[in-house]
Amino acid sequence: MKPLLLKQQDTDSLQNLGRASVQIVHDLKNQLNGLKLYATFLRKRMEKDLRAADEMETVNKLIAGLDRAASELSTIVQYGRPLELKKQPGVDVQKIMRAIAATFSEPAPAGGGSNGLTISQTDALPMAGDFDPTVLAEALQSISTAAVKMGRAEDRPVNVSLKRAIFESEKTAIIEWHGLKNLAPDPFSSFVGGDGIRMSLAAKVIEGHGGAAEHEEGILRVRLPISS
Repeated sequence: MKPLLLKQQDTDSLQNLGRASVQIVHDLKNQLNGLKLYATFLRKRMEKDLRAADEMETVNKLIAGLDRAASELSTIVQYGRPLELKKQPGVDVQKIMRAIAATFSEPAPAGGGSNGLTISQTDALPMAGDFDPTVLAEALQSISTAAVKMGRAEDRPVNVSLKRAIFESEKTAIIEWHGLKNLAPDPFSSFVGGDGIRMSLAAKVIEGHGGAAEHEEGILRVRLPISS
């Protein structure tokens, strides 16, 4: 019969397992980067030898796949490590979201459909608070990218609203992405695929700033505390 562990022992075991898992994932990422180096070298040799187009396409797909896998492993490593935030006063959430929306105004790749992200509603006042502008922007970019993919599945653009509210007696910025497909299971904790991992990391970043990431039918919502 397996002996019962004390609560602290159980917590320590989980923490040790988490640290070991992060190290394993980090090592796997390094191995993938090594494979990419060899594949890139092979591509250069093939370019000199003027190899057939289908052979070059195969190598390019291999390198792209290694890049995607390495990127997803990097996100897992980020999620597993303690969150380090370099907060700055007066960071305006509205400015961050406008900059993100501008990246989706560029034409989509051929056959990729509309990039479709528009800010349809904003508050007249700024939504400034103590945030890490780089880390928060990456989190909101991840959420926006996933939202656009969900909207694309419904063949319609995604509308973003930004508004101020009082939540639990505190000034709060509320960002909502509207017009999405069915959101079950919770996209902020599904860990399914690269987008799921990035969404989970984004939720961790939002929570690290004292906010919350939520969802309901057709809507993703982020709440962040603001000072002005």
